[in-house]
Amino acid sequence: MRKFFKNFIILSILFILFFAITAYSYATNISEGLAENIFRLHILANSDSEEDQALKLKVRDAILAYMETLTENMSDKQAVIALSEQHIEDFKQIAEQVIQENGYHYSASVEIGNFYFPTKYYGNISLPAGNYDALKIEIGEAEGQNWWCSLFPPLCFVSISSGMVDEKGEDYLKENLSEEEFSIVTENSNDIEFKFKIIELLNQK
Repeated sequence: MRKFFKNFIILSILFILFFAITAYSYATNISEGLAENIFRLHILANSDSEEDQALKLKVRDAILAYMETLTENMSDKQAVIALSEQHIEDFKQIAEQVIQENGYHYSASVEIGNFYFPTKYYGNISLPAGNYDALKIEIGEAEGQNWWCSLFPPLCFVSISSGMVDEKGEDYLKENLSEEEFSIVTENSNDIEFKFKIIELLNQK
């Protein structure tokens, strides 16, 4: 009997280790795969006041209108990032012009880098927690709620009005993500939520 319990404990430990290693490997592969293929836009409002949140959306609209003219028909993430880096001062000027036109005196900071994002649900797509390349715009104190979308694949331009990714947007995702990555960001199920939890917990570690 003692030998049985000893073997049971050993097998349980081995099973836990196997599960942990498998989960870590899965989370790492998915996070890295998504990070390699997605370039995000992240805008932070000055505060959570109704006025500051409305201003954030006006800045968003101006940035997206300009960005769409720059990246039209571009099909490579690194090319989009390189082009964004060339126009980073333009983004700053556009943001600050919108701010001033609306009667505010906030400054705007703009940077391109690799930033940590928590799990985010947006319309009918979602992205697990992890580090992503992004164009980040901070308005004033940047202490308010944030807004995000994906500049590449270019989901910002197809989902802004409805908050939903249409067929064109899903085609962009299919073209740029693996089958598993596509299922992760587009499916809504308990299984997907469990996978998101694994990814988020391991990314936090």
